[in-house]
Amino acid sequence: MSEYVDWPVANEQPVGLAVLLPGQHYPATMPLLTFAGRVAAQRGWRVRAVSWQAPQLDIQETITWVGSELRHAIGAFDGRVLVIAKSLGTCSAVYASQLGYDAIWLTPLLHVPDVVAAMTRNSGRQLLVGGTEDPVWDIAVARTIGGDIVQIDGADHGMFTSDAVRSAELHVDVTRAIDQWFLTMP
Repeated sequence: MSEYVDWPVANEQPVGLAVLLPGQHYPATMPLLTFAGRVAAQRGWRVRAVSWQAPQLDIQETITWVGSELRHAIGAFDGRVLVIAKSLGTCSAVYASQLGYDAIWLTPLLHVPDVVAAMTRNSGRQLLVGGTEDPVWDIAVARTIGGDIVQIDGADHGMFTSDAVRSAELHVDVTRAIDQWFLTMP
């Protein structure tokens, strides 16, 4: 069963609800999701972080399960929704695209055709972030989806390199790109 943590609301009239969806082994407390959530909060969004123990399912069942987790995390919220998802959480693209949710896809699973197809048909704004050393990142596929793209040279699936300082710098680069994306949001 998933758990939700609502971050303290800094804005009495939030822009909407930003839902942080983790990866298989990458909780919302890890850098990419934490910093993306902090930017969302700074820009006036209410932030809900999801934690889960993802079951071992085939890809179609996983897509259904992750979409259901997003739906449950949103609950009865009736307003603007932003999905911020990492890796496994990007399987929520199928559900998100049905509702035209804006999304930030961190190291998206671009090797999964249904995820790519959903991102491609999503009418919401999208930011895709991936690293050149990530085996599931494919810049050519990302370009077919549309939206904004940030490609980080030398970064793996966790947005790390073998150098700790460079890895920290990469996270700063991604956080800045996310902040810029928010600044251009209607």
